[in-house]
Amino acid sequence: REKRYLLREGEEIPALVDLGVFTPDYRIVKARYDKYRQINRFVELIDQAFVGSEQKQITILDFGCGKSYLTFILYYYFARKRGMDVKIIGYDLKADVVERCNAIAAKYGYEGLRFLHADVSKDSLYGEKVDMVVTLHACDTATDYALAYAINRKVKHIFSVPCCQHEINGAIRRGGELDVFLRHGIIQERMAALLTDSIRALVLEDRGYKVDIIEFTDFDNTPKNLMIRARRTGRKGTQGRAEA
Repeated sequence: REKRYLLREGEEIPALVDLGVFTPDYRIVKARYDKYRQINRFVELIDQAFVGSEQKQITILDFGCGKSYLTFILYYYFARKRGMDVKIIGYDLKADVVERCNAIAAKYGYEGLRFLHADVSKDSLYGEKVDMVVTLHACDTATDYALAYAINRKVKHIFSVPCCQHEINGAIRRGGELDVFLRHGIIQERMAALLTDSIRALVLEDRGYKVDIIEFTDFDNTPKNLMIRARRTGRKGTQGRAEA
């Protein structure tokens, strides 16, 4: 059966044209079909969280947004596909990237989308109600600052795809029963990443979130293919931190 994607060929989605996934007449570029599937997978995961929802407004923060193609597509999905009043703020450390993204948002006419130059580890961030926090390959502990922000602000939805994870990897010491995982650098790196995400999930559960870790996209596309998906329930736990 033919797969019915949420973002369909022929839809006027300018970000997909700029990304090289669509031709100027909004046809799929065959060589970028894998990218097209990956983007749709991202939107499908978001869509699953809003099945049956009658929410009319949404505010989203994107931590470490980078060039923000998926942020633009997220705006398109909520504004055009769901007809919602959308506000998205993207944060990034690079001023030139922020300037470029703001120019693109203006070109697309996305009035509710803006980008700010900020260090999420120390700068003051958005202080009003936030419905969703997104991180897509935010480097190292930038992911953790985003999760901490979401926890402290009681944000309902979290979609986080971590990237490089150095904090635990750099703290590992030999001399225990798990030294078998430290013989090869690439295995140590992957074990540290898995441990990091496991701890993140445990802490989120303790702080009132229902969490699952899922495959965001095929491993062939990127080895950074795990997504932490969390929804706030308010039911806090007591064992997660102890286990961590």
